[in-house]
Amino acid sequence: MGSTKEWSGINQFPVATQTALHGLLGKVRQQNVDSMTVLVLGKGGVGKSSTVNSIIGERVAAVSAFQSETLRPLFVSRSRAGFTLNIIDTPGLIEGGWVNDQALEIIKRFLMDKTIDVVLYVDRLDGYRVDSLDKQVIRAITRSFGPQIWKLCLLVLTHAQLPPPDGASYDDYVQQRSEGLLAAIRHEAGFKKTDPDIPYALVENSGRCSTNAGGEKILPNGTVWVPNLVGRLVQVVTNEHPSLLVDKKLIEGPNANNRGKLWIPLVLLAQYFLVVRPIRKAIENDIQEETRRKPAWETFVDDYNSLNEINASRRGR
Repeated sequence: MGSTKEWSGINQFPVATQTALHGLLGKVRQQNVDSMTVLVLGKGGVGKSSTVNSIIGERVAAVSAFQSETLRPLFVSRSRAGFTLNIIDTPGLIEGGWVNDQALEIIKRFLMDKTIDVVLYVDRLDGYRVDSLDKQVIRAITRSFGPQIWKLCLLVLTHAQLPPPDGASYDDYVQQRSEGLLAAIRHEAGFKKTDPDIPYALVENSGRCSTNAGGEKILPNGTVWVPNLVGRLVQVVTNEHPSLLVDKKLIEGPNANNRGKLWIPLVLLAQYFLVVRPIRKAIENDIQEETRRKPAWETFVDDYNSLNEINASRRGR
């Protein structure tokens, strides 16, 4: 785990972006929040590490268009103006077209005794549709950390500079893509309609991203995306949902020895009334019936005596 360093990368942003970021840090400090731990999850090659670098303002995570060869997460910690930002970058969760359960287990072990305040679930804006693989990943995360993890979620859609397909408007394109992924998350997490919406943010990490007159990176809809992304992070960390402590109980799941113990008395009671009691009653009835009956040898003697009486009667005629 890396040590906390000064967040000097913030000085690499344009002046207007620096001002906006310092304002956001001041906002969280006013609410007595002096640190934020962000967990970054998603498939490989969607821009997780690039997004981490963009937030920090320096190259702290290796970037590859392909699945990372290492399965070990990366912990980055930066401090600025009395506020500490921790970001945990993780390997992609897909291997050979399937969810990589080993990667999930390693991530959970790495997170032992850490408290997660925000989860960045990263995917590409140009994914166009939610497929079965997306649902598998979301389901695996839910199974590993519990549905409550999604209450700390900020959906991040990368490659946001790319034009929408088939001449669709940019806003409609973004809305359709974000709503599809958010609906899948809400479904797998079992959220109700009354649960708060999950926020999302758009990101363009490449050098082709457009800039405004102040040199700030902007999206096709004019959003200055770096302070907007950090602002959404602040929105999640200051909401009413408690942070997630990754402890032994969460990692190992419920104790199999304790599972279903509450049902044991009911099962035993049912067995008594449905099995034991009827069998006992049947046995008692058989005993009573046998008691009323004469033993076989008594029946034989009675029959023998009756036969002798009949023969004697015949001889006396």
